[in-house]
Amino acid sequence: MRKTFCCLLLVLSALTGILSCSKDDSDTRLSVDRWGKTVVERYGQLKVSGTQLLNAAGRPVQLRGVSSFGLQYEGQYANEDVIRWLRDDWNMQIWRAAMYTAEGGYISRSAVKSRVTDSVEAAIKLGIYVIIDWHILSDGDPRIYQKQAVEFFSEMAERYGQYPNLIYEICNEPNGRDVTWAGSVKPYAEAVIAAIRARDPDNIIIVGTPTWSQDVDIAAASPITGYENIMYSLHFYAGTHGSALQRKAEIALSRGIALFVTECGTSQATGNDGVYEAETLQWFSFLQKHNISWINWSLTNKGESSGILAKGADRTGKGHWTDSELSQSGKFIRKIMRNETQIK
Repeated sequence: MRKTFCCLLLVLSALTGILSCSKDDSDTRLSVDRWGKTVVERYGQLKVSGTQLLNAAGRPVQLRGVSSFGLQYEGQYANEDVIRWLRDDWNMQIWRAAMYTAEGGYISRSAVKSRVTDSVEAAIKLGIYVIIDWHILSDGDPRIYQKQAVEFFSEMAERYGQYPNLIYEICNEPNGRDVTWAGSVKPYAEAVIAAIRARDPDNIIIVGTPTWSQDVDIAAASPITGYENIMYSLHFYAGTHGSALQRKAEIALSRGIALFVTECGTSQATGNDGVYEAETLQWFSFLQKHNISWINWSLTNKGESSGILAKGADRTGKGHWTDSELSQSGKFIRKIMRNETQIK
């Protein structure tokens, strides 16, 4: 009888352990869980409900990832080996392929598109999410290249729209005194969204907002209607942006739109002038509170404070970086993504 009782206790203990593992929230912060399932295998088709990004089962998720630098400058990192290293060593759940339109980007050098397709195909193979970023910057009005954007995103949606990995970021940072939400960004977005939805009815579309994707409150006052799974981009640099921008985000959320921080940096908005660790942690606490996904800018070795590689490190795009090859920002962000630094 005593032996039977002991056996029952062991069985109950084992079952309790299994149940506790199945409820372990730490798995939501992993690119590959303890059973070998990738983040896409676990989350599946993402969707938006109100202000929240949800997995296929309807549970809120917060993705964390890394952005490429401009693919026309440092496209060597947009390869399977590097993306795999970021997934496995950094715990990256989402990769952002930043394809500039101007500044030597897609409009004048259409071959850079191959860096985007390499990124997408690597992400599909590795089971992570991927953002295709139409990275307007100096060409601040998205309407300048609207025709090309419609053609490009139509092709991407036709080619990859059946995969749940895909997210479209249709205008990185609209900017300029005359580039308004009502007059420029919203009509552009409606045209590009219509083209994507004709081929891909489900995957998330992220819309940039005026003033370098900061005026999310203005977009929220007149959001895009008639389409599902739309989010709006919020960008910050911890050394420049603080409580005022967070207040804009809170206003946008109170008006019911979903936000995605598709670009954030540990430096000032210039990409330089220090690494602001305390301010970055405060931002990440804010994002965690509101369940807002974020992507760190960026994978570059050019020596910017916001870059994750030390100046001149890994010129060829091999991945497998040693600690000495990482910048201060890279070491800091890696610890956060690996869950070695607690976000309170």
